[in-house]
Amino acid sequence: MNTLHEPALGLPTTGLPPTNPSSTADLQTNLARNNSALASPTATKAGGRKRTQSWDTSPGSVEDGDDEDGQEERRRQPGVKRACNECRQQKLRCNVVQEPFSVCSRCQRLNLECKIESSFKRIGKRSKNAEMEREIVELRRQLAAQHASPIAQHTTVIKAPTSNSQSPNISHIPSTLDQYMGSQEAVASLLDLRSGLDGGAYLRSPSGQMIPPKRLENVVLIHDRVQELFRHFFTFYYPFLPLLEPDKSPDYYYDASPLLFWTVVAVAARRYHVDANLLNSLIAPMSRLLWATISDVPQSYHVVKALCILCTWPLPISSTSSDPTFMLSGLMMQIAMQIGLHRPSHAQDFTKFRVELREEELKDRVKTWATCNVVAQRVATGYGQPPSTYYDWSLITTNSNDANFKLPEEIEARLLIERFSDKVTRSLYSNRSDAVGLVADTERSILTTFLARDFEELEQKLQPNIPEINSLYLRAAYLHLRLSALFDSPTSKDYRSDLLALWLSATSFLECALTLESAAGPILTYSTNYIMQMIVAAGFTLLKLLNSFFANHVDLEYGKNLFNRTIWAIRTISVSMNDLPSRLAEVLAQLWRGGGAGSLVASGNERGAGGSVDGSLMLKVRCRMSMSLVFDSVWRWREEFQAKGKGNLESTAPLAPSPPPLIPHSLRRLPPSLSTRVPPRPPPPPLARIIPRSARLGRALVLGRGGWA
Repeated sequence: MNTLHEPALGLPTTGLPPTNPSSTADLQTNLARNNSALASPTATKAGGRKRTQSWDTSPGSVEDGDDEDGQEERRRQPGVKRACNECRQQKLRCNVVQEPFSVCSRCQRLNLECKIESSFKRIGKRSKNAEMEREIVELRRQLAAQHASPIAQHTTVIKAPTSNSQSPNISHIPSTLDQYMGSQEAVASLLDLRSGLDGGAYLRSPSGQMIPPKRLENVVLIHDRVQELFRHFFTFYYPFLPLLEPDKSPDYYYDASPLLFWTVVAVAARRYHVDANLLNSLIAPMSRLLWATISDVPQSYHVVKALCILCTWPLPISSTSSDPTFMLSGLMMQIAMQIGLHRPSHAQDFTKFRVELREEELKDRVKTWATCNVVAQRVATGYGQPPSTYYDWSLITTNSNDANFKLPEEIEARLLIERFSDKVTRSLYSNRSDAVGLVADTERSILTTFLARDFEELEQKLQPNIPEINSLYLRAAYLHLRLSALFDSPTSKDYRSDLLALWLSATSFLECALTLESAAGPILTYSTNYIMQMIVAAGFTLLKLLNSFFANHVDLEYGKNLFNRTIWAIRTISVSMNDLPSRLAEVLAQLWRGGGAGSLVASGNERGAGGSVDGSLMLKVRCRMSMSLVFDSVWRWREEFQAKGKGNLESTAPLAPSPPPLIPHSLRRLPPSLSTRVPPRPPPPPLARIIPRSARLGRALVLGRGGWA
């Protein structure tokens, strides 16, 4: 069989050994025979395919006048590659002359080295760019290792990853590179070469395995940084919402849902002092990823987990009008029910595909559904809206003997607390016959008495080894109940006792929040949006009571100090300049100064022996349930300060009270490991002992300086 070899034009160029004068004639003869074979329509390749097309040859490479014997010999010779290396790399026609050797016109024009090598192979642009990107990532890893290990002071020589081409060793590491690549446009442009192969998305692990970093638009995080952020999340944020599994790797969560992965990163970035700009860089890409994921139907229950975390720690905003959290909580519940989380053992009924759940998956779905209801209840309470919760059979663990439906103890306790909050909301703020949903004053007094007894039973059930975070959530639920006292008429019989119960619940909650600790230390700065909202509500409670007739019944100096610490706590929870917590802290400060800073003590004739009751505590905003106090106070601030040009939140920092001496100004923003621990006050006693039943609330109680004397 005749064998035809592909000609050289446009194909990889290989070098030819130097020829000598004695072999030149034979070589020319062979070349001529090859050309004749190529021109022959019967010449075929090894696979049997016919060749009917001929190619031009380089000038001077082949001579005319071949004889018959030369053609026979040429059919047995391999093809000769006549393009130089540079033309071969670019797939261009080459007119190099091999004998005598003469450079091609292109190499001569561009001043390139024109040569022919037998071992030369083309290198694609993508592979070359990918190699450059891998070198950049490797440099970053080596630089990070040098920063982490002060002992290694010598210069590290890094070899480029092995490829078909030989790259020079890199013996100099730029000092300006860092691990967070999203902050440097030059590096980002190198990593995004639009080549179709994201070669920069890989770094080499110590074992030699290629580990891809994670990218969200222009934000790129390498493996070590991702690991650090996840450790940060599970150390400081996980205790507030124990939904995810700490033993799972970040890659597991990324594979399950990119939205879930980047949500964890965004939450961890709220207090990530290594890169303070990471959170701001993530806000816009995270928002686009969120809505793109929600619009992609159907969803997985890992997306529901991401929404749970986002509703617990929303992205920073500066106005309640642009806050999508309540809307996202509704989407969270609707998506959860659409995929059948409320019927965890019957997931098959909500999909067209066959579903077989293992025990681990079933338990995880039950836990996710319970957490959805917990988060949805907190969002509804914090925003003063009706809850979208659905406490069905799957969440009543006492009715099931199946271990798969048994919730973790911590989540079960929090579910019981939020079910109590739901009971308060539906009992006091869901009157269908009232325009704003409030029950009548006489009914409210009776219902409050029964709900207080339910709270006592719940507190006894959760005692004695209740974690501090659960205790904080419990006191927040009790504050949610007692805030209903502001809807009472000043002429009602139990008005004073209800206000006293409100004062005690607010101070108890604030004391618990201000001394909140975990195994990692003080963690108030990492607390949830719901806790911040309840701290704000408690702060407005102190503001309202201390600037009213009720101030005669409490220790005024203790109230001022606690209000001072409350504003500090709200500012501590703030994660960016001019976000909602910082703005609300300024509103509190302005109203405090405008109301007399707790010093407007009326004369004895006006107040009488025990202080005359007036209507100064009545609310104009009454449709936001227990949060009506907050919205009413902000509305009054707009009317009294902002409308008159006195309420510029951008330049009122000096108006706010300074934090108490126990917490120096220089330690406000330091991480817990670097800050001085604040000596806590004695822990407040259980609320059931502070707040007696309705029959005992009428007794006069005067608090001492410490609040509990």
